[in-house]
Amino acid sequence: MNGLKRLGAFFALSAAFTLQTPAFAVDWDFATANAPGNYQTKLDEKFAAEVAAATNNEVKINIHAGGQLGFKGPEMLSVIRDGLVPIGSFQFAQQVGISPILGASSVPYLVSGFDEMKTFRSVSKPYYDAEFKKFNQKLLLTIPWPGQNVFSKVELSNSDTFRTMKIRTTDRNGSDFFRSLGASPAQIPWGEVVPALSTGVINSVSTSTSSAVDGQFWDFQKACNVVNWQSNFEGVSVNLDAWNKLSAKNQKAIEEVVARLEPVFWDAAKAEDSKNFETLKAKGMEIYTPPAAVRDAMAAKGKPSWTAFEDAVPAAKPLLKSYLTAVGKQ
Repeated sequence: MNGLKRLGAFFALSAAFTLQTPAFAVDWDFATANAPGNYQTKLDEKFAAEVAAATNNEVKINIHAGGQLGFKGPEMLSVIRDGLVPIGSFQFAQQVGISPILGASSVPYLVSGFDEMKTFRSVSKPYYDAEFKKFNQKLLLTIPWPGQNVFSKVELSNSDTFRTMKIRTTDRNGSDFFRSLGASPAQIPWGEVVPALSTGVINSVSTSTSSAVDGQFWDFQKACNVVNWQSNFEGVSVNLDAWNKLSAKNQKAIEEVVARLEPVFWDAAKAEDSKNFETLKAKGMEIYTPPAAVRDAMAAKGKPSWTAFEDAVPAAKPLLKSYLTAVGKQ
């Protein structure tokens, strides 16, 4: 009898523990190359927490930042397509090797500033939804990165300054653009940027204020040259096989989280950019707006790439036409 009582007590305790402990029906590993403290990673963490709450803890998303799972940013579209991870985030511009249309927003001076990024997001949505489906994915969130500026040891006071620059870029668009300006570009993964600066492999970086703060660029650079020459988006996508295994109830709950959070995340990106400029100044960096002659020269070098991009990626022609009409750049 005592044994039966103990067995009954065990099952009662187990049942109570089960009721108190969340039982995740789905446990997803989320891969991102962004640093743990980066604002994009913080937004990923917010998204994961909101999904858990909205699905009554039936969907758990575990954020693995800084490439902890061994996947680099440019690999992520393939990684998620192949189900190596069910969900993750990545920069669109880094995926152009297998999906050229995702590089549209990074064409020099095509999309400049948050207002134009918002228009591009709206116009591009049906095109990008279809593109992600080709890669066995559902695009959930599209979040802006602050515009690309040039961080260097000297002020970008004239166009000849480019000839002294060994500059890090993130994609082919950037490399071609800076090469046309006379610089020596190098595509370097984020994790290798700070070592490359410290050893002199590069002396300049094209990136956002967010990444500049993450990399503590004030240890290597003196000038932040505000040129906003390129725009880029961070996407959060989920493998369609994993998505289709969710209940209809949880799919709807996640879609509602996405609809609610994306505008909040855009506001967070704007606030992040403003905050980072202040941080850079407080750390001793000078914030420069290059002379109009320099900015005009950069824009002039950038515009031919619009047509070149359309020629190279015919599928992007209707997207670019709709976008340019919407922003009045025709």
